Amino acid sequence: MPPDPALAETTTTGTAAPRTLTRSIGVTGGTLLTLSCVTPASSLFVLVPPLFADLGTGTAPAIALAVLLCVGIAFCYSELGTLVPSAGGEYAMVTTVLNRFAGWITFVLSFIVILVVPPIIAIGVADYLAPIVHLDPIVHLDPSLAGAAVMLASTVMGLANLRSNAWITGVFLAIEVIAVVVVSVLGFAHADRSPAVLLRPSLDGVSGVGLVTVIAGLAVALFVVQGFSTAVYLAEEMREPHRTVSRTVLWTLGISALVILVPVVAITLADTGSLGEVDLTALVVSWSGSTLGTIISLCIAAAIVNAVIVMVIQNSRVLYASGRDRAWPDPVNRALSVVGSRFGSPWAATLVVGLSEAVLCFVPVETLSGVTGVAVVALYLAIAITVLAARRAAHRGPHVWRMPGWPVIPAVVVLALGYVLVEQTALDLGITAAVLVVSGAYWLFYLRRRSDRWLVTVPG
Repeated sequence: MPPDPALAETTTTGTAAPRTLTRSIGVTGGTLLTLSCVTPASSLFVLVPPLFADLGTGTAPAIALAVLLCVGIAFCYSELGTLVPSAGGEYAMVTTVLNRFAGWITFVLSFIVILVVPPIIAIGVADYLAPIVHLDPIVHLDPSLAGAAVMLASTVMGLANLRSNAWITGVFLAIEVIAVVVVSVLGFAHADRSPAVLLRPSLDGVSGVGLVTVIAGLAVALFVVQGFSTAVYLAEEMREPHRTVSRTVLWTLGISALVILVPVVAITLADTGSLGEVDLTALVVSWSGSTLGTIISLCIAAAIVNAVIVMVIQNSRVLYASGRDRAWPDPVNRALSVVGSRFGSPWAATLVVGLSEAVLCFVPVETLSGVTGVAVVALYLAIAITVLAARRAAHRGPHVWRMPGWPVIPAVVVLALGYVLVEQTALDLGITAAVLVVSGAYWLFYLRRRSDRWLVTVPG
């Protein structure tokens, strides 16, 4: 079946094809954008405190285990990202290597993650703007409204040129790294616990935290460092993707692991009182004074805005690719695959993603976090399984980065992720499964019956 004329390289009349994404960034720009999506500071200040509440001094070991597991996952992404350099990311990889149905389910998992993560991060901005914006102690900044405002502002920014955004987010990234360094230095300067607590995890020094509990917390810990994989969404806009994709993925993971782990260790060892009720802004104030605490709060708020901008940019590329690959009815496909002539961004896909995420800011954050943890683990599991089948003759090429230790590393990753997945709560697993069942029905009654749909495109 021939491709849709609206999406083909040229039309039957010989007119120019729709605009495609522009290859304008290299390893530095890609790493800046992807590091911003990892959001080291916003992950530290928004996602880590709930981990402290659940794992106590076991938080740092859980994140360290997550980073170790992510090394193998990064290898999987690097190999598949150079084999299939598509803005579709995971779903393009799985479809190309395995089959269309597996690719569709992978797309749904990735879309759960890209829709839910930005609202979780954006909602956290209220806590760090509160000391600055409220004038009356009775008036409180509503987290959902603040998050929605951040989402809308970030959507506007996401419509701009990607290369410009790379440098804008680079400035924000420098600000958030400064905040992380300050917290780390202050934490180590006020160290009150022995490093041995990292090896014998406990909650407030009273109840021990077992290995099973730490492993169960890996889903959220993976969520904390998961942004490194989003480098593959930029593959169509990277120069020489067979070189830049793998370097960006690996550099991002290494830097983000350092930026996140060091302050977590510092906070764990510091005189923080109860880790289960840790308030990082209050800690900085108690360690250094209100002025520095206010400055750190501003830096954290900037980090959150930075993170959300990058997420909107990268996530819109996935929806853009799904329209180009004909996942939807024709009018929807045409709208989503439009690339603006002025800024070179997929403006319709950006608006859909950004506005949807603004609405999700009004869903309870606990529900969002639990479902996202399950979806992240399931997504990584799909990628690890896929890379085991990626070296068949049909997928061999001269410009593909090959991981060391294949197939042992991906096999170990599959086993580890499978165990982490079954340890999650029944509610979170049930919600994710329900979404997949509905998606499977869409496949069964619409996509499967149409051979001209879900045709994954891998640009040259």
